[in-house]
Amino acid sequence: MSGDAMVAASGQAAPVYAAAVCAGAAAWLCVGQDRGLRRARMLLAGAALREPVAVPPWERLSARVRGRVGHEWWCLAAGLVVAVAGQSVLPLVLGAIGVPLLKRVLRGRERRKERQARADAVIALCGALAAEVRAGRQPGEAMLAGVRSADAHAGSGLGAAEGVVLAAARFGGDVPQVLRDASVEPGAEGLLGLAACWRVAVDRGGGLAAGLARLEGALRAERDQRADLRVRLSTARSTAALLAALPVVGLLMGTALGADPLRVLLHTPAGIGCLLVGGALEGAGIWWAVRIVRRAEGR
Repeated sequence: MSGDAMVAASGQAAPVYAAAVCAGAAAWLCVGQDRGLRRARMLLAGAALREPVAVPPWERLSARVRGRVGHEWWCLAAGLVVAVAGQSVLPLVLGAIGVPLLKRVLRGRERRKERQARADAVIALCGALAAEVRAGRQPGEAMLAGVRSADAHAGSGLGAAEGVVLAAARFGGDVPQVLRDASVEPGAEGLLGLAACWRVAVDRGGGLAAGLARLEGALRAERDQRADLRVRLSTARSTAALLAALPVVGLLMGTALGADPLRVLLHTPAGIGCLLVGGALEGAGIWWAVRIVRRAEGR
């Protein structure tokens, strides 16, 4: 090819190259602009999410009421509804009497939950201590690391005595005695075994990791046994709850049939007598059923 032909070919290809370069630059600018827009949208969305959401006043009021008013006050509300329906003040009085009783029941349930959670935390603490000792730590260092590890998950089970236990482990205090003092809390009885393992390992040179492993296994077995017992007793609890709800079902059925049982129970001497006697028998039956279940559970 001659020089003139090469120059002509290059002259014809130059516009093509220029057009390709311009298209590439335009595409790059568009992509960059799209990325900038997407980033701006994301920043604006994040700012919108960080902005406080306006909560309606009624929702704030309802949340505050739910936080301050316990579930036991539903007895009073139910008594008020029945009092209005039956045109008598007696259900309101009975509902007011049921408020402290239900409050006591709910507090007992919360105490049982706290006891179970503390027992689980003690088991977790024993497992964490055993792992730290197997890793080569000294007992004091293992206690510090084990408590931190347990606190990061379900708690250590030491409660208010955690600071005292950590101080005793850090500065060479009487850790077994502090653990025995902390074991008086409900659900923390496993700390007695931990104190015994610590005493044997530190004073007599026994294997702390092996003792903690056996203690953890024993506590887990006891917890599983209690859980299995609660499952077996759930049928008894369900039966007691069903029997306690039968009078309410009877009242609803009577109202549906047009018998007006509330008028008979609240406005006639025979009905009031039946209501008082039936309520006393109902309360005695529930108390007896709960007592049987608790004795079976060992409480």
